[in-house]
Amino acid sequence: MIRHRFSAEDFHRMAEAGILGEDDRVELIRGEVVELSPVGKRHMAALKRLMNALFPLQQAKKALLQVQDPLRLFPDTEPQPDLALLAYRDDFYRERVPEAKDALLVVEVAETSLDHDLKVKLPLYAQAGVPEVWVVDLVREKVHVFRKPQGEGYGEAQALEDGEVSVLGLKVPVKEVLP
Repeated sequence: MIRHRFSAEDFHRMAEAGILGEDDRVELIRGEVVELSPVGKRHMAALKRLMNALFPLQQAKKALLQVQDPLRLFPDTEPQPDLALLAYRDDFYRERVPEAKDALLVVEVAETSLDHDLKVKLPLYAQAGVPEVWVVDLVREKVHVFRKPQGEGYGEAQALEDGEVSVLGLKVPVKEVLP
């Protein structure tokens, strides 16, 4: 089977040309256009809860919240994490797609995508140097926290059912994240 690999620039040109529709739920992983899992009600609720919990960081201009938008990790890889906490910029990244170096935290909400998030996306985030990733497991009601990227993995990993997670000094109760 012959596969054609795309760069992030090709991917954006396909969207601009209408080949990829605005409502298409796809992302670019290692040069391949990959369809995203459908978003269920619990997923939507969890994402809204996360946005609410992390919004004080944006209000204080410590970070910017990005929801289901591209994050360029490599020239051929541009996933759309459910939520990314980015370094604050007054221009709100108007001139470019945020990159791994801009990410302070990436959050994936997993209702049907846990395997993909942990086995495909997490190693990519680690390779790109994203300092912290949370994977919210809605099925098992846990928040997996990964810190200290090392190669294709993270040096620190926890699975929390209660307690708190913190980022940039903001403490978020785990139960507040799980709908």
